[in-house]
Amino acid sequence: MTRQSFHPEALFPSTDFGFAQVVTAQGSKLVFCAGQTAWDKDMKIVGAYDLAQQMEKTLENIQHALAEAGATLKDVVRLTIYIVDYHSDQLETITGVLGKFFEKDALPANTLLGIQSLALPEFLVEMEATAVIDI
Repeated sequence: MTRQSFHPEALFPSTDFGFAQVVTAQGSKLVFCAGQTAWDKDMKIVGAYDLAQQMEKTLENIQHALAEAGATLKDVVRLTIYIVDYHSDQLETITGVLGKFFEKDALPANTLLGIQSLALPEFLVEMEATAVIDI
């Protein structure tokens, strides 16, 4: 896959927040991951009421899903994050976790949405990912 990230000067510098403003990708296969949460394979929640732990498990689940399709986090071009009862004081936690999983030269475009609830009350976060790979 050929990938290029853009950081337009007319927009704020987003890399410190764990995402690129614009990403282009050229490849031959699109990979769409359904929304992932902090459930383990036995449908047990990881991280209870800890946003950072739930984000880490969610991103690990995305890695597993991508691997099935032959992709990695470096191939992710778009990430959507849904956080229950989001508050701006959580931003440092969110960007810290994203920094553990995404390299600065392979940041996806990203949208963060604060929402009222997810499918189950124990879920604090859900993420969807789109990747592009060559076959």
